[in-house]
Amino acid sequence: MTTLTRPQVDTFPKIESHPRRFWRPLLPAFSQRTLSWYAIAIFLFLYLPIFVLVVYSFNANRVVGVWEGFSLRWYRELFQDAAIASALRVSLWVAFWSTVISVVLGTLAALVLERYDFAGKLPFDAALYLPIIIPDIVMALSALLFFVIVAVPLSRYTVLIAHVAFNISFVVVVVRARLHGMDRRLEEAAADLGADEWTTFRRITLPLLMPGIISAALLAFTMSLDDFVITFFVSGPGSTTLPVRVYSMIKFGVTPEVNAISTLMLAGSTLLVVISLILQRR
Repeated sequence: MTTLTRPQVDTFPKIESHPRRFWRPLLPAFSQRTLSWYAIAIFLFLYLPIFVLVVYSFNANRVVGVWEGFSLRWYRELFQDAAIASALRVSLWVAFWSTVISVVLGTLAALVLERYDFAGKLPFDAALYLPIIIPDIVMALSALLFFVIVAVPLSRYTVLIAHVAFNISFVVVVVRARLHGMDRRLEEAAADLGADEWTTFRRITLPLLMPGIISAALLAFTMSLDDFVITFFVSGPGSTTLPVRVYSMIKFGVTPEVNAISTLMLAGSTLLVVISLILQRR
């Protein structure tokens, strides 16, 4: 008679498949509580100085760091400062026109790179990403050297050209991301219904691209408004922007006026970035 025996059970210990249980004995120091405290410390390190700056912009005392009471005095004096008003006008002028030019050129470049193949596409694509990769100081020195070689006097127009040069790259990235997610069948359906290329672009492609174009424009406007390094190198007499003006004010010490203008710039930039992110998500 044949005796039926139970199959032998593997005596090797099984490795738990849950990743959290598997890594817990290997990394005992990185517990959930420890990582939470690390995250809190990093956020405090990054944002606590900004919070202190905003709070002390409402300080009634002129001495920074000595709280006397809540006051809007420095904001009133800020709006009455002619030099700051002039710098703000220059900043808004440069930011507006650099945004318009970079959005038009960047959108066209994104369409060409995403939809067509041509000789030299890879070098052209790589060159567009250079302003994002290289440091600002390198781009500032390159722009200054270019203007010196071509004998162009430094003015607000040289600032405008430099801002367009680095804004185009960010516009191309945002618009190409929007193009990549578009359904080409909608354009094909419009062509099947008799629409020519211009009508298809105006009635189908452009409305679908508009959220990406608007978010790219807001991003370009914010970066142009906040830029300091490149603007500092390529600006001439009478073309002082707001960040450069703030830097010149800091040379004589940090005052509540500097805190106030920094708070306003922070609020404006944050608002534009939030709107851009909302439009990209939609």
